[in-house]
Amino acid sequence: MDSNVGEYGMARLGIFMVLVGLWRFSAACPASCTCSISRIACIDPGPGIEDFPILTLDDMEMDINITDIYIANQNRLFDINDNSLKYYSNLRNLTVINTRLTSISSQAFNNNTRLQYLNLRDNNLSTLSWRTFQNLNMTSFPLLSGNPLKCVCENLWIKLRLQEDVESPEKEDLKCIDERGRRKSISRISPPDCEAPAAEVSPSIVTKKEGSDVAAVCSATGSPAPEIMWNTENLFTIADTNPLDMESILTLSGLSPSDNGRVITCSVENIVGQSEAYLQLNILFRPTILELLEPLNLHHWCIPFTVTGNPKPELQWYHQDQKLHEQEYIKTEIHESLGSVHHGCLQLVNPTHIHNGQYTLVARNEYGEDSKVIDAHFLLPPNDYPDTESPYYPFTTDPPLPPIDDSVAVYVVVGIAGVALIGCVLMVIILKYGRNSKFGMKGSSSVISNDDDSASPLHHVSNGNNTPSSSEMGHDAVIIGMTKIPVIENLQYFRQSGSMLKSDTFVQHIKRHNIVLKRELGEGAFGKVFLAECYNLTPDQDKILVAVKTLKEASESGRADFHREAELLTNLQHEHIVTFYGVCVESDPLIMVFEYMKHGDLNKFLRSHGPDAVLMADGQHSLMVELTQSQMLHIAQQIAAGMVYLASQHFVHRDLATRNCLVGENLLVKIGDFGMSRDVYSTDYYRVGGHTMLPIRWMPPESIMYRRFTTESDVWSLGVVLWEIFTYGKQPWYQLSNNEVIECITQGRVLQRPRSCPKEVYDLMLGCWQREPYMRHHIKEIYSLLQSLAKASPVYLDILG
Repeated sequence: MDSNVGEYGMARLGIFMVLVGLWRFSAACPASCTCSISRIACIDPGPGIEDFPILTLDDMEMDINITDIYIANQNRLFDINDNSLKYYSNLRNLTVINTRLTSISSQAFNNNTRLQYLNLRDNNLSTLSWRTFQNLNMTSFPLLSGNPLKCVCENLWIKLRLQEDVESPEKEDLKCIDERGRRKSISRISPPDCEAPAAEVSPSIVTKKEGSDVAAVCSATGSPAPEIMWNTENLFTIADTNPLDMESILTLSGLSPSDNGRVITCSVENIVGQSEAYLQLNILFRPTILELLEPLNLHHWCIPFTVTGNPKPELQWYHQDQKLHEQEYIKTEIHESLGSVHHGCLQLVNPTHIHNGQYTLVARNEYGEDSKVIDAHFLLPPNDYPDTESPYYPFTTDPPLPPIDDSVAVYVVVGIAGVALIGCVLMVIILKYGRNSKFGMKGSSSVISNDDDSASPLHHVSNGNNTPSSSEMGHDAVIIGMTKIPVIENLQYFRQSGSMLKSDTFVQHIKRHNIVLKRELGEGAFGKVFLAECYNLTPDQDKILVAVKTLKEASESGRADFHREAELLTNLQHEHIVTFYGVCVESDPLIMVFEYMKHGDLNKFLRSHGPDAVLMADGQHSLMVELTQSQMLHIAQQIAAGMVYLASQHFVHRDLATRNCLVGENLLVKIGDFGMSRDVYSTDYYRVGGHTMLPIRWMPPESIMYRRFTTESDVWSLGVVLWEIFTYGKQPWYQLSNNEVIECITQGRVLQRPRSCPKEVYDLMLGCWQREPYMRHHIKEIYSLLQSLAKASPVYLDILG
């Protein structure tokens, strides 16, 4: 009784505190404004505001998530300073119109990195600095018409920026006022002594031995004379700069090996804009063995090591001070190279006691050498095993037993042979009938299981729609506006009367000794994926690199799903679907063997070949070339070809995204998912209820609201994949939370056109994003259009390797 009273009292206190918080929130809102938990609107001219209202509830520890601010008709608002908007880090839309706004500080939007829309029309702005907007990642240029902008050098950057933004509605309409008071298009201004800056570093690449000194010159052009700055933060080498007229000299003293591969930036800027040039350091130094570890028993025995050196060191092993001659069963493997640091191991296949002893690794290059020693122990010598069970019979004083009569011996032999024959017959019967019954390899049960949403991403469908009734809806739901929409977890999406798999499906079985694991590529809910070498897989090659997917849980249901998925994948054979070679089921863990794609998943590939590639390089300079428009079309065309094939086989992917496509040599792209993306790209998924992970940013409204997955829902996802390709791998709706994305999609909003995207391709995207599934483009139509666009601009593949 008392506990119920206490809980009731706590509930009342909680409601009271929330009401108090909301009252304080509304009390902080100025009289000229209306405020909600996500929006501020100030449109009443009296009494007006002098600065942006600050709404905080520090005492309540509540996060006021303001995403929209609308200011209009305010005669007392003259500037936006450094502190005006610093509390609104989630701000996405800002409108300030018809005020007396005359200035905006260069750091006004430093805390508003999510800002996507900015309307500054009909104010009193005469000049604006490019620095004010440099940290914003806006897809469209701010709206500025109606301001008395001057035709002066400080505003030339606006003209240059509008030239880049082909979709800006103000490209031709934005005016400025010249020195005679005449209004003219800002696209026609050319102020005297006004030029955007440009930077050049000489030399751009330095190759020197460690300890050497280097001097590099950064030359600048532009008017007014630009400021020159070298970014030498985090350098291990001593750096000194000497600024001169229109150039700056960088002196590096005693080059450190830790700076090898580093890129130093020279930035030049004036009132018109900014430019950068780069100095790359290639520092030559003697090898160092960073670590040499005790042997590990992985698939084979391995003595791990890490070495560094530039040029790459040559490695030599010694066993018991004798030079080790490498061969097929004892050899050095380099698993990963990061700049001048190389990780690998000495691989030993089935070593015995004769391989025990001291191993010395010597790393050499032209600048010196380094060595380290490790003791390795694999097996005890034969005579050193504990004598717990003698192999000989104990001595006895009893007389020997008489020999067995010949006739008895014959009967014994015949009896043993009969028992063996019966055992063989029973084994054949079990293998023929029992195995199929246990694992469901044939019959109507051989449809891939949907018990877990994280199972195979490919699902067979015999009809177009499977909309669950209200009685099928679970307890989980998502909130869209004021509506609670049920979300079904672990639903059997595609019911059908019989198996759609081929009855004569033959899954290739691969011997375990033919699979040599190299290194781990990733891990998913099912288990791990490894890079491996596979021997005797194809008649024309002794060994090939493959990707190996292991099954973590070996339960009966897990094994059944494993075999069903293997049958399904065996039937999928297409040049743009990742090749499935077969399985290995000799012992646990169960293994699937897939084609290995050299460049990994497409999302990472796009990011590393885009304008932000330097941010993806983890401190190591990358010479990746930015993808061209024709190459992006080539990628899109291949994915569409794979989806045409899946549709022809009546398969629905349900999770088509660039993270689930793989890239091989010569820009070959294939659809394939090892199930790792739900871990590696966890932010791309929305967790519902227990373990259901939904890729809502790629899903159409009917899939979000009713969990209906069809070929038409895959078409929607393909449109999002096209958007990913032409944004170099950006996350769709990256500026919005998952709940906001759900609200946007279900209310009919679509992604904006990427800057590098041709109009024809964006029109294709819009055709994929029609709200009604039957109105979307047919998958063959999409492939045909992409094929035509790709043929119009030839693709050059040699830059990617």
